Amino acid sequence: MATSELIEALQALAHERKIDEFYLIERLEQSLARSYERILDLEWDARVTIDRQTGHIYVYELVPVGEPDEETGEYSEFEERDVTPDDVSRIAAQNAKGVIASLVREAGRQTIYEEFSGRVGDLVTGTVLQGTPEFTIIKIRDGVEAELPHYDVKRNPNERNERPVNEHYRHNQRLKVLIIDVRDPSSDAPKMRGEQARPAIVVSRTHPDLIRRLFEIEVPEIYDGMVEIKSIAREPGARSKVAVASREANLDPVGACVGPKGSRVRMVVEELRNERVDVIQWNEDPARYVANALSPAKVTRVDIDEDNHYATVVVPDDQLSLAIGKEGQNARLAARLTGWHIDIKSASFAGEPLVDENMLIDMGEAEDEAGFTCAFVGEDGTRCRNHARPNSRFCGVHADLEDAGAL
Repeated sequence: MATSELIEALQALAHERKIDEFYLIERLEQSLARSYERILDLEWDARVTIDRQTGHIYVYELVPVGEPDEETGEYSEFEERDVTPDDVSRIAAQNAKGVIASLVREAGRQTIYEEFSGRVGDLVTGTVLQGTPEFTIIKIRDGVEAELPHYDVKRNPNERNERPVNEHYRHNQRLKVLIIDVRDPSSDAPKMRGEQARPAIVVSRTHPDLIRRLFEIEVPEIYDGMVEIKSIAREPGARSKVAVASREANLDPVGACVGPKGSRVRMVVEELRNERVDVIQWNEDPARYVANALSPAKVTRVDIDEDNHYATVVVPDDQLSLAIGKEGQNARLAARLTGWHIDIKSASFAGEPLVDENMLIDMGEAEDEAGFTCAFVGEDGTRCRNHARPNSRFCGVHADLEDAGAL
């Protein structure tokens, strides 16, 4: 390829790909300089210049002049010695191919970044192209692909796992995913492993906001702003809790989200591959909010310690396992949803009357537990939490009090 033809080709490509022409030529000069240092086996660094008008290529060896700096050992002045080879155009054409390919990839990634960097948090629908043990490639539209990573974070602590454990994808399957990151190709931040070969867009199926966007699609009241999602707690693939509140006095936010016969929430559950979704009503009263968050368990009483952000919950004995949930899941999600540390106790373990005017909230009619809880009350007013013995008002520890006629 003649030098003039090379310049014309670079100019045409720069115009087509919307790449700065002078930037493209500068990158080519830098690449050629590295190549000629190796090809010509130069003792010193090389510099390459390309005439912007004629396309002629000149190669110079930068020979240092004078003495090096005493502190740094580097030279400050150089003499350019012309070492331009006869076949300079051929070598330039070979380097141009690699430089152009690299710049085209960078330009494509930069274009995607500029388009999608402002769409982080958006819900998009894509098609599964291929999967590997570590990530799935999803086609968002022609020419734009996204990565759904599902790395083993223990082995790769710097990577992500954005796939629920119960989900596996097949080729051409359509998925709704949430954009959580768009990699900036011009950033100086440390690059991830193989980042240049990976799609610039990162999407998630585990992020709590995925549920928020799905409800916005299925529930017009949320989209219009009449119902607000206050908080979301999620264990992807297993269970989620969503706290909602109404901005309209006569609108039931939970009913709006559930829909007629559960039709609206069912669509969200199906998209999440049968992940259980509990919709509960948000309340500005933290005690009632905590009680609602523990649904479907029925709560008797909630005591709030605002200084320590601690909520003590009393539930009937037959509701204790339901309030805690399998492996503590229900209590754990309720704590995340409300932001309160929750301590759950059964009515018998609490060892106190269930109806007390001094408590912050009474969640319903309480049972009289005098028949199955020890009646002993200490000097500090604390009641014994042990179960009473059969046909007795006291436990085995305090049985002698009954013989003495003590209360």
